Amino acid sequence: MFGSFFKNRKWFAWAWGGGLFLLLSLFVQVELTVKINEWYGRFYNMLQKATEHQLQEFWQELLIFGYIAFPYVLIATLTSYFTRLYAFRWREAMTFSYVSQWQTVEEEVEGASQRIQEDIYRFARIVESLGLQVIRAILTLVAFMPILWGLSGGVDIPYIKDIPGSLVWVALLVSVGGLLISWFVGIKLPGLEYNNQKVEAAFRKELVYAEDDKVNFGKTETIVELFTGLKFNYHRLFLHYGYFDIWLNFFEQLMIIVPYLIMGPGLFTGLITLGVLVQVSNAFSKVRESFSIFIGNWTTITELRSIHKRLKEFEHNIGY
Repeated sequence: MFGSFFKNRKWFAWAWGGGLFLLLSLFVQVELTVKINEWYGRFYNMLQKATEHQLQEFWQELLIFGYIAFPYVLIATLTSYFTRLYAFRWREAMTFSYVSQWQTVEEEVEGASQRIQEDIYRFARIVESLGLQVIRAILTLVAFMPILWGLSGGVDIPYIKDIPGSLVWVALLVSVGGLLISWFVGIKLPGLEYNNQKVEAAFRKELVYAEDDKVNFGKTETIVELFTGLKFNYHRLFLHYGYFDIWLNFFEQLMIIVPYLIMGPGLFTGLITLGVLVQVSNAFSKVRESFSIFIGNWTTITELRSIHKRLKEFEHNIGY
């Protein structure tokens, strides 16, 4: 899965050169988000004391925001485009590596067409996308943790205010707690995804055979039987995703108000300004989202685990 792309001389430039380009792009994006966070502090402090400032200063701050935001949009768009190319090149490397080995196997390999055509693409796309998100999360933590640590001086809640870097520890605590709960709530999802893909493969196989031989394949009773099994599996999967989504949406909404619960008292006592509050909210969100990268992508990780299991089985079956 990895060697065909990263250990192959043919794909060396794409695998490592393209990866380096994506890393540099993410680094620039994170630096720009830090500048936007600093802008939040200045801008909302100015709004809080709007009568003490001139209208020209307001327009000047908006112009500064444009100088930061527009390059970010351009770089993010370019990165998204290149990411798709990168994932496709990875798919290409895996596809022809698997095909050359599969062609030498005499016995029939179950679901070979789906593994080569669909699972390889989904694997490359998810690993590449999720990998970038993890790297972005690490870079964001490196950039924003010192900021959030310094802003923790504005906490005015007993006990919490006495802890150095309290906002960082709160973000870490809620993220780890959320991850543990997500693990238990979604513990059945990978197995259900795996079983579901096996049923999908059987259904597709019958339809593919029926394209060339409608006499022996694609009969109504067979299609009904296969689709009934498919429907049963999907209903179970939807049910388990349903209660997982309840937890995930509750967690995300709760995290919106956490920085305001912690920093709000300081605003009313005059310890912090509105700009600091908004800056804390943004920085806390960045750090918390970075800590919670696996919670936010739990369904994607579940899908990846299922695909990885199927591809490992396929590699074993073709002697790869």
